[in-house]
Amino acid sequence: MIEVVFVEPESPGNVGFMARTMKNFGLERLVLINPCNIGEEAHYHAMHAQDVLDNCKTYPSLSQYLDEAEADFLVGTTGTPGGSYNVSRIAVTPEKLSYAINLKSKIALIFGREGDGLTNHEIDLCDVVVTIPTSDEYPIMNISHAAAVIFYELYKNVKTYPVEEIRESSRHEREDIADYMDWILQNLDYPSHKHQTTLTIFRRILGRAFITGREAHSMKGVFRKIRDKMINDK
Repeated sequence: MIEVVFVEPESPGNVGFMARTMKNFGLERLVLINPCNIGEEAHYHAMHAQDVLDNCKTYPSLSQYLDEAEADFLVGTTGTPGGSYNVSRIAVTPEKLSYAINLKSKIALIFGREGDGLTNHEIDLCDVVVTIPTSDEYPIMNISHAAAVIFYELYKNVKTYPVEEIRESSRHEREDIADYMDWILQNLDYPSHKHQTTLTIFRRILGRAFITGREAHSMKGVFRKIRDKMINDK
């Protein structure tokens, strides 16, 4: 199940286009974060996706939505992917995302503002970041066009997804693993100025790996034994 989260949309027209694009690919759950006044313009551009607009939910902030929604997987979107020294924005393509993610999980697909996209803090909250390869001459796409590309890649495998019987790990399970890593770094006297970056890298690896529930359970067991061994050796 996918919820499309549009953060602080600035144009009612783009809200309407987003709803229309969602309807094209069978998506029904739209969430607006601190939106502009939607009004008749959004409904006009939504065309036959009026029901998507009528049933959309609004939240005053992304943090409040995340607290209440309890999504299993947070997918951020960016037109400015990072590299080795901007680990939060290391991104996958929509195609890679479509083959790895389990659409039976509760997924929040988060789109940023039309002008500025998602902030670094908002990107940090996500499990994985997706970006669309575009020309260097004009890399930033219209929000609804970008959404259409991502929706298509997710939708094209709906009927043939090869691992639909395998349970995707939950967000809580991955957070447990990250908490173990956090504890280990603290108790290894790891340099404090490298601690948070290393932890972010580890979280991003977990996100991009799309581990299953069974894999998460095994990893938690290994990290628990490492923690217990470190405690006993003190």
